[in-house]
Amino acid sequence: MDFKDTPEEAAWRAEVRDFLEKEYPREFKRGGRGERDEGEGLFRDRNKEKAEDPIKRWRSALTSRGWVAPAWPKEYGGAGLDIKRQFILNEEFAEFGAMNIGGFGTMMLGPTLIVHGSEEQKKEHLPGILNGEVQWCQGWSEPNAGSDVASVQTRAVRDGDDYVINGQKIWTTGAQFADMMYMLARTDPEAPKHRGISYFLLDMKAPGVTVRPLITMAGSATFNEVFFENVRVPARNRVGEENRGWYIGTTTLDFERSSIGSSVGVQKQLQGMLKFAKDNPQLAVAAKSHGVKLEFADRWIEASVMRLMSYRVISMQNAGLIPNHEASMCKLFGSELGQRIAALGVKMTQLYGMVIGGDPKLAGAGRFGVGYVAAVSSTIAGGTSEIQRNIMAQRGLGLPRD
Repeated sequence: MDFKDTPEEAAWRAEVRDFLEKEYPREFKRGGRGERDEGEGLFRDRNKEKAEDPIKRWRSALTSRGWVAPAWPKEYGGAGLDIKRQFILNEEFAEFGAMNIGGFGTMMLGPTLIVHGSEEQKKEHLPGILNGEVQWCQGWSEPNAGSDVASVQTRAVRDGDDYVINGQKIWTTGAQFADMMYMLARTDPEAPKHRGISYFLLDMKAPGVTVRPLITMAGSATFNEVFFENVRVPARNRVGEENRGWYIGTTTLDFERSSIGSSVGVQKQLQGMLKFAKDNPQLAVAAKSHGVKLEFADRWIEASVMRLMSYRVISMQNAGLIPNHEASMCKLFGSELGQRIAALGVKMTQLYGMVIGGDPKLAGAGRFGVGYVAAVSSTIAGGTSEIQRNIMAQRGLGLPRD
């Protein structure tokens, strides 16, 4: 593993830093709360946007360089960057705290369509992803198909030039704002569960689609239930062959789990916690206790370990290898570390960490309590910790299935 940039890579890193200093809208907080500034860019009501919206300016600056989707080929509106340049770009954006505006369309569906989609599907859907006109959500999990996604029971029955879809999805992030959904549905109930699934692109405004937000423990409506009642999807919106959707879906999951900017975000989260303790000693009442100091040191070391694990993944990709259990290691370690950091924030602020709203002088500590309950989902979303450990055991250590 080589930690040094080549002269060409160093020049590229300097170019990215210069771009961020000049182009990042001053209306945004750099790194907000000591973390990556996601603003409202991923999921929000675009009807409330204005022409002078800074997000529009930011998207325009990125689009001009192909940086909304830097990994995409230039022919599809990306920058065609190699693995190492992608990594440097992501690392510098995370260090700067720059907003991610791509969403699911850029990170997961777009790359999947580039690999598996027809030319007609690419021409129809990729431009809307890049210019932000179309937001996407993911229809994977169901009430009885969470970690075992291959057990989906939402049905898609061919009817002439359409498929008719009936069923339910759950934990659908951003569905209340999405225009389209990429989803898995069962097209052959008699086939083995991995072989009877197809991959569809569904219009969220189609008749028969109902979205019901779910309020989380943290008080947010990030997730949703989505119900389908005789929803007609054109057959041309099936990606790939019928009953081969599971294998296309695993491509999407590979893109989801290969993200490596989160390791920088964890370190910035700890930096934000340290700054809060220094600026608000009356709220961070336990910050100087011996136990909290030791825990903070442990979390800082773990954040450094997480970054090294990310470097391992990028080094493998740069060498033409495909990380598998290595990506699961990063996901598992990162999500569990996030929960430990959230617990440390509450321990540091104690009862002040439970104050939400009310006196602004006190409410600043409340974000640690909100973060604590919000972190519960991190070891579930994107594949549970149990699933990640199974992958590591079977594919990394060669252990047999139980």
